[in-house]
Amino acid sequence: MTNLSVNPADTTSSSDVADATSEEPSLWRAWLPPVAMLLLLSVALFVVHHELAGTGYAHLRESLRAIPAVSLQRAAALTVLSYLLLCGYDLLALRYVGIALGLARAAMTSLLAYSLSQTLGFALLTGGAVRVRFWSTWGLSTQQIAQAAGFVSATFVVGVLSVCGIALTLESRAMLEVLRVPVLLARVLGVSLLVLVGSYIAWAALRARSELVVRGWRIPVPPPTLAASQVLLAFCDWGVAGLVLYMLLPVGHDLPLLAFLGVFVLAQFVAVVSHVPGGLGVFESVMLVALRGVAPPAQLLAMLLAYRVVYYFVPFTLGLVTLAAVEVRQHRARVPELLGTVSSTAASVFGGATRLAVMLQPLLPTAIGLSTFVGGALLLFSGATPAAHGRVRALTAVLPLGLVEFSHFTASLAGVGLMVLGAALRRRLDAAWGATVVVLALGIATSLLKGLDWEEASVLGVVLLAVVASRRAFYRPTALTTNLLTPGWMVAVIGVVGASIWLGFFAYRRVDFSNDLWWEFAARGNAPRFLRASAGTIVAVLTVGLWRLFRPATHRPEPPTETELAQAHVVVQQVPECTPALALLGDKALLFSDDAEAFVMYGVSGRSWIAMGDPVGVGVRQSDVAWRFREEADSHGAWPVFYQVTPQRLPLYIDLGLTLLKLGEEAVVPLEGFSLDGGDRKWMRRVIKDADKAHLEFVVVPPSDVPPLLPELRRISDDWLGGKTTREKGFSLGRFDERYLSHFPTALIRERSSDGSRIVAFANIWAGAPGGEVSPDLMRRTADAPRGTMDLLFVQLLLWGQAQGYRSANLGMTPLAGLMDPALARPELAPLWARAGTFLYGRGESFYNFQGLRAFKEKFSPVWEPRYLASPGGIALPRVLANVATLIAGGVGGIVHK
Repeated sequence: MTNLSVNPADTTSSSDVADATSEEPSLWRAWLPPVAMLLLLSVALFVVHHELAGTGYAHLRESLRAIPAVSLQRAAALTVLSYLLLCGYDLLALRYVGIALGLARAAMTSLLAYSLSQTLGFALLTGGAVRVRFWSTWGLSTQQIAQAAGFVSATFVVGVLSVCGIALTLESRAMLEVLRVPVLLARVLGVSLLVLVGSYIAWAALRARSELVVRGWRIPVPPPTLAASQVLLAFCDWGVAGLVLYMLLPVGHDLPLLAFLGVFVLAQFVAVVSHVPGGLGVFESVMLVALRGVAPPAQLLAMLLAYRVVYYFVPFTLGLVTLAAVEVRQHRARVPELLGTVSSTAASVFGGATRLAVMLQPLLPTAIGLSTFVGGALLLFSGATPAAHGRVRALTAVLPLGLVEFSHFTASLAGVGLMVLGAALRRRLDAAWGATVVVLALGIATSLLKGLDWEEASVLGVVLLAVVASRRAFYRPTALTTNLLTPGWMVAVIGVVGASIWLGFFAYRRVDFSNDLWWEFAARGNAPRFLRASAGTIVAVLTVGLWRLFRPATHRPEPPTETELAQAHVVVQQVPECTPALALLGDKALLFSDDAEAFVMYGVSGRSWIAMGDPVGVGVRQSDVAWRFREEADSHGAWPVFYQVTPQRLPLYIDLGLTLLKLGEEAVVPLEGFSLDGGDRKWMRRVIKDADKAHLEFVVVPPSDVPPLLPELRRISDDWLGGKTTREKGFSLGRFDERYLSHFPTALIRERSSDGSRIVAFANIWAGAPGGEVSPDLMRRTADAPRGTMDLLFVQLLLWGQAQGYRSANLGMTPLAGLMDPALARPELAPLWARAGTFLYGRGESFYNFQGLRAFKEKFSPVWEPRYLASPGGIALPRVLANVATLIAGGVGGIVHK
């Protein structure tokens, strides 16, 4: 049983960047879904409370102990079978896209994905992330991953429809009356669902080998055998999952299996529709109502709690341990490598573990963050329930009662702290890692000191080991005071605190609560301890809520100030790359790290926040500011996009959960050893010789001498633009702006004559830190410039860069180049974007000189380096591409007019 929970875009120029937040969604849209889930959880708890009227906590504990060991063993065996059946979802999906990964790989991916998503919910965030990570590493394209993931979801939906259809059609009249479902409505709805499933199989048979087009996306119709396999597999999956719970029913019940499975499926359906993570509380409330006459309420709730542990918690723990174990093995793999004493066989084993760890590492922060949240909830629930009196008595015989009371109170506060820190761990904060280690250790200590709860301490110990083993996954040096709590996470914390308080009042429902109870301290004083701990947790949550309410406002995209431009200039001078100089153009908003040692420059178009290039800075600050950029975009309801990024930073963008799309290739000329010698450089020597005959000279003017030349350079620029019938672009290209050009040295080509000299071409020079890159930016020439002027400018610039000690010259990107390997045996298997881009590259010369641009740069024997777009994938991608094109072109009109 699996748990799944293009309009035209306007551009935003530098003058109206501040208005970009007009597309920001209303505050209520961000809060509505989590608040709705909280209300559903509250209703579910109310139903459970009503059903348990007259039942005490002691009855529940006795019922849990009364579950036979053989029933637990059978349920565990069926759980194993159920998770093996879940592997079939992935196997069918891979068969659908025509990929054979092998049984071991597919099963490992599936088991790890479901072990996390079944318990934590948020299937796209947990299980979906596991699939994307593994499948992309094993060679599946973005399109194949999207189709396979969609097929898994479709199998789930088909299974729900078929099983619910059978349940509603065959469920007994008495059970439907208990659930207050009209019999006629149930029969009509059940038959309708079965007809819908049958129509799906018939449609697959009639439309076999065809495609369904949805909003421009082509979705292959599955073969009828595959469609039928979906129905059969899902039916078996739901049946076995129901059998797990059926094995835990109290001994001596007379409930038929078919009737029980009908109730089970309907309860799961309601839980899925509620969107409450794991259906927690919702599923239990429906089952308690439906099985009211089968057994006493305490036994039913005990059965449901045991089911949660066997079917959800144990597989989740095993999945978390697997993640931690792989991370530990990655550290061990480096030891033999350093000592140089490992055999080739052992090296291959360690190498395989390292590759697996690399695939799993981006998933660790999310899994550990959610696990830490669960650990915090465990502390709260433990603090709300009575401690074993024998253990407390043994403690108070050795330790002061005050220490036991203090530990109980502190454990509940540690629970709130862990739930809040879980959000920070998901964002990979360095400070959160250290704080979590301390709070988990505190939680373990207080669990033992408040009641010798070794079981609870063991669970927290597993989480602590996973956190410690994954140290390298938390690298962001950001303060914990930043905006970390999303509405969903905050509501989840409130929901757990509320549920723990309800649990406490349920456990002590026979206690006479009074004001004196607050000040009662005794070894048997479980209820007073619960009251004090609940008050402390409420104060803690209110403090966190007020801190979130009165925190500094989130960053808003605005034109950079003079101070920000000056800060950016300092950072730009420290990095070896030259593209960051675009920040000084002033047409992009700047988002700095806390210490202003790194920044992201970005523009806003439509719903996209588009960063130009990689984050600018040195070391981990780059990763930190990239994460902050994503968080700020998320808080404004925008899509984070990174345009023209380098291969070296691709792991960062995968960590950010973005999809990668190759844009083209950038020409980089190595300057070390560069010379004009050799047959392939003969044309360069001729260019210089012809320039001497034409009385052309190359001069580099320092930034301080540029302002007096700007009027003349302006005339050349306007003349060039007029001759090209074009207009200035922006964002990824420099433009003629006097303040901007004054930051850089400028290369000039002067033509000498008897009347003096005049400038016939110029280019401002981007220059990275010493030993880094150099690149021409804005290049313009007069209409009557001698032939070969621009060749001369490039050749002399390369020689100048070499003389200044730069390691390479960047000649810019050629769009759509190198999207497909020309040696590919079957080009039709390449991704759709690669095929479309290659076609445009070969046939689009009439409106853009793709091949001519590459041929010009090829003359300088460059090294071609790929450049990528990192953005949300799926149906958002077409709009993202449109937003990027609009932003670069300076408006929609700039796309169709050069």
